[in-house]
Amino acid sequence: MASLANIKTTRIEMIRTRARIRVASKGLSLLKMKRASLVLEFFSLARQIQMLKAGLRGTVEASVDSTKIADIQAGRINLERIAAEQAQVTVGVDAKNVMGVRIPNIELGEPAQFSRGYELVSIPSSIDDARRSYALLFKLLIEVAEKESSLRKLLYEIEKLNRRSNAIENVVIPQMAAKVSYIKQRLEDMERDQTVSLKFIKRKMDAQ
Repeated sequence: MASLANIKTTRIEMIRTRARIRVASKGLSLLKMKRASLVLEFFSLARQIQMLKAGLRGTVEASVDSTKIADIQAGRINLERIAAEQAQVTVGVDAKNVMGVRIPNIELGEPAQFSRGYELVSIPSSIDDARRSYALLFKLLIEVAEKESSLRKLLYEIEKLNRRSNAIENVVIPQMAAKVSYIKQRLEDMERDQTVSLKFIKRKMDAQ
């Protein structure tokens, strides 16, 4: 709190400080509401990540198994040739807003596909199965990366809100409340002094 010597002990200053306390209290309530919403979003994302990772192991195993089968049926050379001919998947990254926090939003583009006739004639079904398995695996990995990045951003924002709300609740408001209390006490003291002075003057005038 500011030095007591620097505090204006006036009713106007006390009224202004009380108004600032009300504003700070409203701001604190909004910060707590925002923090509560972000905490809910945080735990929701954490559950989604847990579910995605639970299915990730099975998807990895399925992808490896499908590759082994395709290798046996089509041969390593054919497998590598077809893999090299696959179109690259484009990834678009932008941001979405969650309670004022910008978190990543990753969109997978659709790769150019071979015609269905080409697939039926030229690509063994085992290779098509392997391709679909790895496409799913890639999609899951992107989703996990997106949500884990969002989780870190939310955690950072929650910690920042904690620091701000704690500072307002435990430092700013108590300091202003102490200032109001000090001003009120000083005004009461001044009022008593004035009353005593007036009584003293009145007695002197009565004595005369």
